[in-house]
Amino acid sequence: VARRLSLRKHLECHGMAGGKAIEHLAQSGNRHQHTFRLPMQQYRNCDFSFSGLQSLVNKTIIQKEKEEGIQEGEILSCVKDIAAAVQHVVAVHIIQRTYRAMLLKKKNSILPSKNATLVVSGGVASNQYIRKGLQTLADVNDFAFLCPPPRLCTDNGVMIAWNGIERLRAGLGVLHSTDGVRYEPK
Repeated sequence: VARRLSLRKHLECHGMAGGKAIEHLAQSGNRHQHTFRLPMQQYRNCDFSFSGLQSLVNKTIIQKEKEEGIQEGEILSCVKDIAAAVQHVVAVHIIQRTYRAMLLKKKNSILPSKNATLVVSGGVASNQYIRKGLQTLADVNDFAFLCPPPRLCTDNGVMIAWNGIERLRAGLGVLHSTDGVRYEPK
């Protein structure tokens, strides 16, 4: 979405990654100006998909470009509102699917009845809007919520290293020798 909105050209977003630019613009946008359907509502499972949402957003952007008489690559006047609406529907989709997973795991006794924890990491965890929604979800469902600081939520390699440090500190599952470990890169 950030690429399609040409946010690298937006004065407020210079040098920001796409997700960070969406989050920044969404703060001053009105999410109620655009309504996007939640993805995958017909499926009662825990899967995530944003492809349908991406199609809807692209159609909206094309329509707005025509209305404003601008070419693809130029900045729409409503870019902040689109960013806010997209961020909101993505957050709701993630929260809804995470909630389903929590219920399923509880129902099947996969999670402990007490002291269950929701861990959120990776790039999505750096978005404060999404993080706040997931924190609320965890609180309401009596889950502990663990999330690294946003500065550590930008790269999966950093997340893997952080997990390794935590496991090393706890003395859990640390291999001191790689003899016998077989791996196959893609």
